[in-house]
Amino acid sequence: MEYEVVIGLEIHAELSTKTKIYCGCKNSFGSEVNSQCCPICLGMPGTLPTLNKEVVEYAIRMGHATHCTINNVTKQDRKNYIYPDLPKAYQISQYDIPLCENGYLDFMVDGEKKRVGITRIHIEEDAGKLIHAESFEGSLVDFNRCGVPLIEIVSEPDIRSPEEAHAYLETIRSILLYLDISDCKMQEGSLRCDVNVSLMPKGSNTFGTRCEMKNVNTFSGAVRAIEYEMARQKEILDAGGVIEQETRRWNDAKGVTELLRSKEDAQDYRYFPEPDLRTIYIPEVHVEELKATIPELPNQKIERYMTSYGLPQKEATLIAEDVSRSRFFEQCLEGGKVAPKSVCNWLLGDIAKVLNERGCELDDLALTPERLVELISLIDQKTISTTSAKTVLECILDDGEIAIDQIVKDKGLAQVSDTAVLEAIVTEVLAENAKAVEDYHSGKTNVLGFLVGQCMKRSKGQGNPGLMRQLLEEKI
Repeated sequence: MEYEVVIGLEIHAELSTKTKIYCGCKNSFGSEVNSQCCPICLGMPGTLPTLNKEVVEYAIRMGHATHCTINNVTKQDRKNYIYPDLPKAYQISQYDIPLCENGYLDFMVDGEKKRVGITRIHIEEDAGKLIHAESFEGSLVDFNRCGVPLIEIVSEPDIRSPEEAHAYLETIRSILLYLDISDCKMQEGSLRCDVNVSLMPKGSNTFGTRCEMKNVNTFSGAVRAIEYEMARQKEILDAGGVIEQETRRWNDAKGVTELLRSKEDAQDYRYFPEPDLRTIYIPEVHVEELKATIPELPNQKIERYMTSYGLPQKEATLIAEDVSRSRFFEQCLEGGKVAPKSVCNWLLGDIAKVLNERGCELDDLALTPERLVELISLIDQKTISTTSAKTVLECILDDGEIAIDQIVKDKGLAQVSDTAVLEAIVTEVLAENAKAVEDYHSGKTNVLGFLVGQCMKRSKGQGNPGLMRQLLEEKI
């Protein structure tokens, strides 16, 4: 039988506030074990939490970015469960009245716009972290993460392929970075997701029983977990079996999902209103003030780059999803002196290669948008070749003072467009490559590229390649 996959994602993003959600402990990663915790975030008897206002504001901004309704009056609830890294045996979260709900997210997949509903975004506290090591038996607990502020972004089950899931996750991540509310460092656990997967017969509108994979901490892992779970559930259904509602873990090393426990439902957590925190009230005027702080978001930029600048989806995405790269790209285009595609090619080509080799960011280079525009303009004006421009780029990446025209002069990079000079080179090359000329006349026109290369070599890379090709075609 043919099946259609139904996927819903629950993304947990740690917020980059200075302090934790209910106390004054520093919100930081990498500190000495159990050095950033206090009686409040450990839930000691007699302690009282105090809500961090900035956490609410960050969540509202994400709600605006995903077209959610913001609830002006909401509350927090206790979610009760016992786990070694949750010392007070309950988590302060939100149950029936989330801060944000009923939104949606538009993003591009294979050149087409996809819309996924956002069920809710709520605030909650993170739990501690279990430490497993070969140097000791069992596990130890680091409580530094207790009380770190989280938002949970819950999607509708609108995702229909692993590819759509990956694009959705990337879009959420890039929005969080644009809003500057989370560092999204998955290797540090500040962005993780729970993946819900079920299968239904193709053409049906009745969802199957879902299984949930908890705390997947890489996007590639999420895709592989979905693919594995699709195959596992299909095998069971084809054999006449029944899918049980389960919570499973993704074992990335083995590439399989493994049973953790039968899936809990809301009643298993025995939610009730948090008695130690007051009702949250956000005036509508403040909600609107926060809305005014939302910049043009990456998913919106991608669509604009494709329609206004003619960039393919892949290139538009690579530019838009990086805040500094997008800013640099748009600053290059402000004067209208160079083509968007030219800037895109340099940013995603030679410049990206340098950043990867150095392990640094665009802002770490001395290169400015103005100087890249100047470099591209010299190519457009046929003053230098693209090859020579790469040499110039190497010189200006770390030196913001040296003049580009001085580099061109000192290194003799100016492109030769003197027809008489180039004709002499073409004549010599044709004379020395009689076999290539013969092949060309036999219909092997691809040898023209070889001949252009020989002419460029003879001109020490300074000949105008376009003019060289034109002269070759005339004389061959």
